[in-house]
Amino acid sequence: MPHDQPYLQAEKKIEQALKSGATELDLSVQDISSHVPMAPPGHPTPVYGLEGRLTGLPDSLGQLTQLESLNLSRNRLTVLPEWLGNLTQLQSLDLSQNQLTALSDSLKSLTKLQSLNLWDNQLTTLPEWLGKLI
Repeated sequence: MPHDQPYLQAEKKIEQALKSGATELDLSVQDISSHVPMAPPGHPTPVYGLEGRLTGLPDSLGQLTQLESLNLSRNRLTVLPEWLGNLTQLQSLDLSQNQLTALSDSLKSLTKLQSLNLWDNQLTTLPEWLGKLI
């Protein structure tokens, strides 16, 4: 099944993050340039933005278990994959401005989470476990 341009861009950014050991990944919709800022020596280079909107997440994102910050804002995500709970080092997760109707129970595993942005989604209720997480 062919993937759209934003999905292919996301896969490329995930591959870069895997190679660099990045702890930050921005897969939000924003203008990007060919210039990726350099991180100070000894620090992984953050990987920034996409040019389109994701409707699903590449499975390879689940391999980035070192991520501490993940920005998935301004996409068209309606569901979250179960493997997102495997990113147990996440401290910040931005899911704002998507089309989520529910949260995956796998997010309970994100015990280091300090910031979770759910603004502007289609959520009508929040799971009880969320209050214990953050």
